[in-house]
Amino acid sequence: MNNAYINDIAVFLPNKPVDNTEIEEVLGMVGEKPSRSRRIILRNNGIKTRYYAIDRETGGYTHTNATLTAEAVRALLKQNGSDLNDIECLSCGTSSPDQITPGHASMVHGELGGHPSEAITAAGICTSGVVALKYAYMATLAGLSKKAVATGSELFSSFMRGKNFEPEMEARINALEDKAILGFEKDFLRWMLSDGAGAVLITPNKNPDRISLKIDWIEYLSFANELPACMYSGAVRGENMALQGWRAAEDPRDILNESYLSIKQDARLLDEYIVPVAVERTLMPLVEKYGLKPDDITWYLPHYSSEYFRDKLYAMMQSRGFHIPYERWFTNLSKVGNVGAASVYLMIEELMYSGKLKKGDKLLCLIPESGRFSMCYMYLTVV
Repeated sequence: MNNAYINDIAVFLPNKPVDNTEIEEVLGMVGEKPSRSRRIILRNNGIKTRYYAIDRETGGYTHTNATLTAEAVRALLKQNGSDLNDIECLSCGTSSPDQITPGHASMVHGELGGHPSEAITAAGICTSGVVALKYAYMATLAGLSKKAVATGSELFSSFMRGKNFEPEMEARINALEDKAILGFEKDFLRWMLSDGAGAVLITPNKNPDRISLKIDWIEYLSFANELPACMYSGAVRGENMALQGWRAAEDPRDILNESYLSIKQDARLLDEYIVPVAVERTLMPLVEKYGLKPDDITWYLPHYSSEYFRDKLYAMMQSRGFHIPYERWFTNLSKVGNVGAASVYLMIEELMYSGKLKKGDKLLCLIPESGRFSMCYMYLTVV
């Protein structure tokens, strides 16, 4: 049976880090008023710095999602000593592509150049990056690719700039609404999400002279058959929790006036379901399926959107008999922010080159998605 190894990983974070006092300076205020929820959200999420593909001087974008991703791939190939023409499979995941079509992977391939190759786009939100990685993993296992590159990337800042919400604010003022303020479900995410990209090289052979990460398994489950949409874009919430997509808007002007294209998240649904679905519904069946034991796991890499969920996740895992002490948790959320599909790449990259890993170490990665609640776990062995 073939194996698949992560032999190298690289990340690209645009421009200088933005601290908590600078966010509205870079993104802009909504309706020329500072956010009333900013301080509370930042206090709970634990993020200290993040990155935006925005020029602070001009306000223009410094990168597209495709160019962010291409920069990560170039860095990956440079440190591995590989050539673009060696890549047989390019698999890219994101929730914030630059356009509806062509697919994100095609646009990244166009930025990179090289030779004709397979280019696969994985859609979704946070899990899209690891679903792209799973495709590259499976292509390697099947013997269809000797060198596959998988990426996760986001350009979230393009959704969150203050000027994006000006038509909505103006429409509310013109309608003489008493509260012409940005809804919490939209404002909430302006302080949570940021930009960046990661890329991994997957081959059927491990590195001969340094560590590799053997991919033991990747499991992905969707609970959309049971649960409503929690995080969404390109739609508004209708009756009975149903989504109405932007193409169904009666008046095309409503797409701007009601901020159809912004990212929204139902914080109450998130709080109710994200941890139980991650632990009770997904982790515990995997514990039984693979005979997982917490003592065997050297490092636990959970992608959570906010430190608010850290203790909740810990408590539920402990209550189910799967206790991993905090000293074996690894996250860089406070430094790089929540970069959605790229977040697991950013965590693995930092840990892989930290000097902390040794042969035989086991890594368990959790990548939850609140879109309509999807869960992904990945198990890696240091070789």
